[in-house]
Amino acid sequence: MRILITGANGQLGRALQRALVEHETLPLAHADLDVSDRSAVLALADWEPDVIIHAAAMTNVDGCELDPEAAYRVNALGTQHVALLAQRANAALCYVSTDYVYDGEKGEPYWEWDATNPLNVYGASKLAGEWFVRHLLTRFYIARTAWVYGPGGRNFPRKVLDLAVQHPVLRMVTNEAGHPTYAPHLAQAIARLIQTEAYGIYHLVNEGCATRFEFARAVLNAVGRADYPLEPTDHYPRPARVPKRAELHTLAARHVGVGLPHWQEGLLEWVRAEGLV
Repeated sequence: MRILITGANGQLGRALQRALVEHETLPLAHADLDVSDRSAVLALADWEPDVIIHAAAMTNVDGCELDPEAAYRVNALGTQHVALLAQRANAALCYVSTDYVYDGEKGEPYWEWDATNPLNVYGASKLAGEWFVRHLLTRFYIARTAWVYGPGGRNFPRKVLDLAVQHPVLRMVTNEAGHPTYAPHLAQAIARLIQTEAYGIYHLVNEGCATRFEFARAVLNAVGRADYPLEPTDHYPRPARVPKRAELHTLAARHVGVGLPHWQEGLLEWVRAEGLV
């Protein structure tokens, strides 16, 4: 297949390039393509992709809250442009979305068809992107994921380790839970999904749910710092509201033979990839 990848310089984008080595790919970083530039996006129809994986996004949650126009320009209108590209090129589209389309108040895991209700601009802008995909195309995969991290990137586990060097004690929240998702596992799942032609909405996350505190504790333990004083808290002021517990069912993906391992397996792979053990 000929596969066009947006956001190719991100943690997921780099992992996708490795997962798709058997295919002909056109990886486009932000420096190569600004998805908010409609004409530049549509010009890529000449490459005639079979599939487009749209991983480019403004993912800074608090940054989106502080600059909603930028968030909607990239996450909503940028996705509209990529969907129009898929339409023009007669290509299938895999749009990488987020668990933040949910409000985290359900009290049990979300099914793929549950009602959405984002609490912040990031989630709302990504949901707007989903709207464009669903209304402009018939051949699409919407892949909702969460807490993505990978080797060599700026991410939560790296931030935890850096802060643990700088401070004698850290506080992490216990009232935000989700799925830590290892980018190479997610990329492999997307690579399998786009070959199924089973179009629809999917939750692609590592299995298991953890709070930020539990994830941080696991990171520290994995690098031999089990004695580091990590303290639980239920208060961390920030511009954006986030879901308390965005736990996701993965029924649809497993039904077509696509699954990700437990998040703790992903963490151990990340630690080895970073040379921390």
